[in-house]
Amino acid sequence: MKTIFGALAGATLLAGPTLAQDQDLLIGSTSASSSHYGYFVAVGQLINENAEGLSASVVETGATLDNIKRMARDQVDLGLVTTNTVQHAYAGTNAFEGNQQDLRLLWVYTNAPQNAVVRADAGVDSLEGLEGVKFNPGIRGSSTEATTEAVFDTLGLTADFSRGSTTDIVSAIKDNRVAGYVKSGSGQKLDGSTMDIATSTEIKVLGLSDEQVQTLRDKMPDVSVVDIPEGAAEGIPAYRTWAFGVGVAAPASLDEEAAYKIVSAIMADDSAQANAMASIKDADLAQ
Repeated sequence: MKTIFGALAGATLLAGPTLAQDQDLLIGSTSASSSHYGYFVAVGQLINENAEGLSASVVETGATLDNIKRMARDQVDLGLVTTNTVQHAYAGTNAFEGNQQDLRLLWVYTNAPQNAVVRADAGVDSLEGLEGVKFNPGIRGSSTEATTEAVFDTLGLTADFSRGSTTDIVSAIKDNRVAGYVKSGSGQKLDGSTMDIATSTEIKVLGLSDEQVQTLRDKMPDVSVVDIPEGAAEGIPAYRTWAFGVGVAAPASLDEEAAYKIVSAIMADDSAQANAMASIKDADLAQ
């Protein structure tokens, strides 16, 4: 998988013609109720303030898979992706078999534990206990949804999957129409939408067993298994779950100078991204 750093290596980026004034960029993000959406708002502001000649706007989308489809249709210029799914797209495997996408990974900004959250009164104490239970695997068109389905297939798990946007599913969980959902965390903390649920409904997180951890390590090398310490939210004990990196990608058609300006603006920032997403604080995105 090529990264933008590899793609730009050796290029004389400061020479040559200047970009046209006010080159408009659309950035595909995710659901506006997600903690990750706030991060992309900060990214858009950084580009507008520090990347001369570029004008960025952030649009709400269905996250990774939706963003990759939109990039292929030239509807967005760059967007949120997860490391496992962008690798599938670049290699033409899994959901992209026969439909290889020429993408460049610009940067990775966080690791995203996939938290299986349920109402505490749902009577579910393990992932196996979700059999026959209404449960959302992730917002429609997201990498969370696709990865959850792959994890469940690999582990022999089932649930009565309910589909919908984050906003719809959060409301359904609060109203006890759906028992829970899988949602990308914000570092080692639960997502903002999960904390919204927790304000009115006691929750629990379903972790992986030792056997399930080993199965994922053996059969799904494109995801990692992470240990989340006690305190992901108040009253939540330590647990283990699957995870992937979250970053920003663009099609190879994005010109090199624009890509360079975007990445430079992001790497030079020392506060805006961390203010938008606490898990980024003290992180070295260039590595």
